[in-house]
Amino acid sequence: MRTATTGRHSFAWPIRVYYEDTDSGGVVYYANYLRFLERARTEWLRALGFEQTELATRHQAVFVVRAVAIEYIKPSLFNDSLQVTVELVKVGASQILVAQRVMRDDEELVAAEVKVVCVNTATFKPVRIPQAIMTKIRTLA
Repeated sequence: MRTATTGRHSFAWPIRVYYEDTDSGGVVYYANYLRFLERARTEWLRALGFEQTELATRHQAVFVVRAVAIEYIKPSLFNDSLQVTVELVKVGASQILVAQRVMRDDEELVAAEVKVVCVNTATFKPVRIPQAIMTKIRTLA
């Protein structure tokens, strides 16, 4: 499931691999890539002008991961300097699908598609993405 870059707006966030991210062989433990992807999505929203804490307090809504499809292509190692990208693929009333990649220079290490859903903080049931966020995100599509 490789996700190709389509030329749409792509956001990149730098990540340094720390010793704590690796297994006994010095290779990034596979589950830690999910943390890297999460950080990049948080910073993507922040770069768009939206803090998740404000989303929760002002709109009583948060984004939660509904599904992840991930392909591990090549390993990354202790002290690697990585770039984690976020590219908008599809926007619905309450869902966003993004393609994410973990890169070391021009080398693709991980490819993922992540579906996030906007949910109410009290009920955790899907709700519409707040209009301000929807307006900004749709300009990226």
